[in-house]
Amino acid sequence: MSSFGHISKALIAATSILVTATTVFAAAPAAAPAASDRVTNAVAEFAGIDKITGRIITFDVYIDETVQFGALQVTPRVCYSRPDTEQPKTDSFVEVDEITLDRKIRRIFTGWMFAESPGLNAVEHAVYDVWLKGCKQKSDVPPPTAAKADTAKPKDQAAKPKAAAQPADAAPEPADEEPSTTN
Repeated sequence: MSSFGHISKALIAATSILVTATTVFAAAPAAAPAASDRVTNAVAEFAGIDKITGRIITFDVYIDETVQFGALQVTPRVCYSRPDTEQPKTDSFVEVDEITLDRKIRRIFTGWMFAESPGLNAVEHAVYDVWLKGCKQKSDVPPPTAAKADTAKPKDQAAKPKAAAQPADAAPEPADEEPSTTN
């Protein structure tokens, strides 16, 4: 047999092995990198600076609620993060309105803010700057439904202190007695 025949048989054998291996691997499900699940959070945590006073304030805002910071009204619509086992990636879709001096509301920002890159899409106002710090499931600030429930109570019930229990030997106070007058 010539050397050309040996090379042809070797090439045919190698090709058949390659085709078989390709078919086996193509039929097997591809091991894709694990897609990290987004965690939807109930609270967005922002930081803001008042450039006049130099004060930096951190404040929490519940999703779809509006909080006023100076002349700005901040409303997060969603706030996503990753599980604690993943590399941090926190983003929030935010709307920011400015209350002008003539009491008109003007939208100055609508878009995504990223906590890991605060300078990328922070709101830079003439007096106030606002940026996303993170997303949380809970906040020290009471949720808006609890605040609305407190205001929904009738004022006479909320203002009345509970009557203190009187000891058994105490006499009840007389009611509707006219004060005595001495001349």
